[in-house]
Amino acid sequence: MTKLISKTIALLILTSFSMLKSQSVKEILKQNGSFRKDTIFSIKSDSKETYLPVTIIKGKEKGPVFTIVAGIHGYEYPPIIAVQELLKEIEPENIKGSLIIIPIANVESFLKRVPFVNPLDQKNLNTAFPGLSNGTPTDQIAHLITKEIIPNSTIFLDIHGGDASEDLLPFVCYYNRKDTPENTKRAHELSVKLGIQYVVSYPYTLTSTEPAKYAFKEATQQGITALSIEAGKLGTVQKDNVDLIKTAVYNMLENSGNYAVKKSKTVNQKSTVLLNQQDYIRVPENGIFYSELKSGDKVKKNQILGYISDEFGNKKYDIVSQTTGIILYKVGTPPVNKGETLFCIGYNE
Repeated sequence: MTKLISKTIALLILTSFSMLKSQSVKEILKQNGSFRKDTIFSIKSDSKETYLPVTIIKGKEKGPVFTIVAGIHGYEYPPIIAVQELLKEIEPENIKGSLIIIPIANVESFLKRVPFVNPLDQKNLNTAFPGLSNGTPTDQIAHLITKEIIPNSTIFLDIHGGDASEDLLPFVCYYNRKDTPENTKRAHELSVKLGIQYVVSYPYTLTSTEPAKYAFKEATQQGITALSIEAGKLGTVQKDNVDLIKTAVYNMLENSGNYAVKKSKTVNQKSTVLLNQQDYIRVPENGIFYSELKSGDKVKKNQILGYISDEFGNKKYDIVSQTTGIILYKVGTPPVNKGETLFCIGYNE
């Protein structure tokens, strides 16, 4: 009986959400005046249903359209909680231009506590862009963000953190797209003013017809100034990372010209460290992972970073660094599966 009541309530909530969605993002942005509007994009695929929540905050004065996305991975909690707090704090009268905010992009992953993938179709939204209009729920979410959100953005910010198994060093990143130098320069300028010490630039080699896979790479491909913040780890809420994300967002909004009121903030006084190369160490075989290292630790080339054993405790592989750099993120839990990213080491050359 309890399950039946829960399902009925969930259906009623989804139905009411579906009724709210009556306009496109572009139509809402064209409306006059200063306002906040919460809207829902309903998603149906066969018998599976979900939704994409979107908030639009428009100020009285003209300005950039700044998009903030959290929860592409629903188990990455600090970005989601930080955006929830921002939604409570930001008032339309303090905004120049507009904000488009997706508070939880992967609602099913969040509600079901499933790391990395959407439980409705077992797909990773972070590798699904540009998506498909008639695909599975994950495909459709990616398609909606690709077609409804990104083209209406001046600046696109995708906020991530360490998922259930990931130990992660906070950093901000962007793609070094050389054929759009103004966007790349703007992304770099915004990055170094966030108050996050580590700034990572990724190489950009996509052609116009290749799938971007990642949300902020899709925005980069569309010619939008795009960045991503990474903060939080191991599938828990850490207040310091929530506060770090909020401070970074406020700093970015002020520097983009979107926030009209000076926001009290604490800026990291440590000098910015730019990392323009990454070395990804993959898991060679299923097993149990041992390492005394953590995110933020510095490592040297040929250093043993840890080892993998089998179920009987027999060591199978030493994990050796091929570069000298700093651990941006690593697997922070014992089980590992072949092909997963075990370490990401950032360095500069």
